Amino acid sequence: MTSNHKLEMDVEAHRDMKLLEAVEQDSRVTQRGLATKLGIALGLTNIYLRRLVRKGFIKCVNVQSNRISYLITPRGIAEKARLTYEFMDYSLHLYGDVRQRLRAVLQECAAADRRVAIYGRGEAAEIAYLSLKECGLEPVGVFDDEAGDDFLGMPVRPIREHADLAYDLMIVATLVPSEDLVIRLVAQGVAREKLLPLRQDVPAGRKPSAEIANSSGVLHG
Repeated sequence: MTSNHKLEMDVEAHRDMKLLEAVEQDSRVTQRGLATKLGIALGLTNIYLRRLVRKGFIKCVNVQSNRISYLITPRGIAEKARLTYEFMDYSLHLYGDVRQRLRAVLQECAAADRRVAIYGRGEAAEIAYLSLKECGLEPVGVFDDEAGDDFLGMPVRPIREHADLAYDLMIVATLVPSEDLVIRLVAQGVAREKLLPLRQDVPAGRKPSAEIANSSGVLHG
């Protein structure tokens, strides 16, 4: 099994776990409600649900003549428990790998007095922030798609304002495959060579994180 295939399996398992959790939490949940809750398209929700129905993990219930809800089955409860354990184990290994990679890069940044920004404000951003602090660094700024609530006491700036701030490296703080996000950030004018995804699932030709820290032309503003 290739690493890319393993990444796809991880994403699929996580999605199934979230769907099963949502169905278990609300016995009256509808397909549209699931799409909204999980932040995915209604058409994709339909495909994913049909797959889980075929596997016997959930069942359709006719609530009204024009409305269908979904219920988790005993088999689905067992599958959710298995996926939850698998995801927890996977997450622990992923967090450890991310912290190790970040530490190596950020130690180089600290030694060279590089300026590091963070894109994102969720759990992955907290990991990035903690790693920065461990290396004696403070993020020069925190960005997201739009400005919003403070992140650990720091203002969150919209990514369109990135050019107003001097930084040498921007950590792409997400633990899901991030190449699409990297493409969006580049479209916003962020130099691709300044981006450091937490995940290593980057296409061929992209420099690994360790090389980013060692490349003399990459981290300069």
